[in-house]
Amino acid sequence: MIAIIMAVYNGEAYLREQIDSLLDNSRRDVTIHIFDDGSADRSADIIAEYQECHPEKIFYYRNTKNRGVIRNFLEGCQDIDADYYMFCDQDDVWLPEKIPHTLAKMQAAESSFPEKPLVVFGDARVVDEDLQEIHPSFQRQSGYRTDLLDLPHILMENKLIGCTILFNRSLKNLLSDIPDSLRMHDWWIALIASALGRIIYLDEPLLLYRQHAGNVVGGSTKASYIKNRLANLSAQRKVLYDTCAQAQSFLDCYQSLLTKKQQHLIHTFATIPQANWFARRYRVLRYHFLKSGLARNLGILLVI
Repeated sequence: MIAIIMAVYNGEAYLREQIDSLLDNSRRDVTIHIFDDGSADRSADIIAEYQECHPEKIFYYRNTKNRGVIRNFLEGCQDIDADYYMFCDQDDVWLPEKIPHTLAKMQAAESSFPEKPLVVFGDARVVDEDLQEIHPSFQRQSGYRTDLLDLPHILMENKLIGCTILFNRSLKNLLSDIPDSLRMHDWWIALIASALGRIIYLDEPLLLYRQHAGNVVGGSTKASYIKNRLANLSAQRKVLYDTCAQAQSFLDCYQSLLTKKQQHLIHTFATIPQANWFARRYRVLRYHFLKSGLARNLGILLVI
């Protein structure tokens, strides 16, 4: 059984296209769990129409208070029992091969790493609000190195697009605590898999990743990424130190499951803000706490 966890908040503009694409993808062993974070538009009415037509497949939950995107996904996931889990945004369009291709990649990985917490993530076609293609690959547009999925790199940079991931029950069972310091829900999944299991990349576009004014997180070119960060170095330093705080929370949550070497590595990263000017930069280079590409890494050394 595959459970799709869909987070909704005032999503009426694109909700029908997304749900239709999920239903076109769906096999008999797929259920869609829609968590509404307090929408004030017609999202609830739209979902009710689909639920009436597909009562065995679509389930609707309205949060009693606004959880925010991170908790809406992760707490929603905790409430559902399934073999595999996928996250779904309210405004994209899934390609027909998304579920079967991602599941096949996961099951191949499980044959090599039985009982391990595993996550598969893929690529996406970046499109505008009318689904016209902006770039054929989110990963290439962003300049991410999808081969650098070890713990030091994942501590510093998340490469997983949440709407492309599929993870197994072994990973979901580790989602006990959700600290307030999380940067993003898909990054937390990546940290768990990198430290305690495996991350597997499927080099294939799995959905149309819609860019519009209301995106919480969207795609950007490598050039615009660098320009935005140079514009405000103090803000970028805060983001970097928030990433260190996330690492400390991860260490607090999973210390008993980590090796001594992993504990030392994460502690070294988490305490970067407390180190002196030289030691901060030494740690980044010594332990490979790096991002994708020379420009990003020069930026780390500049602001840290």
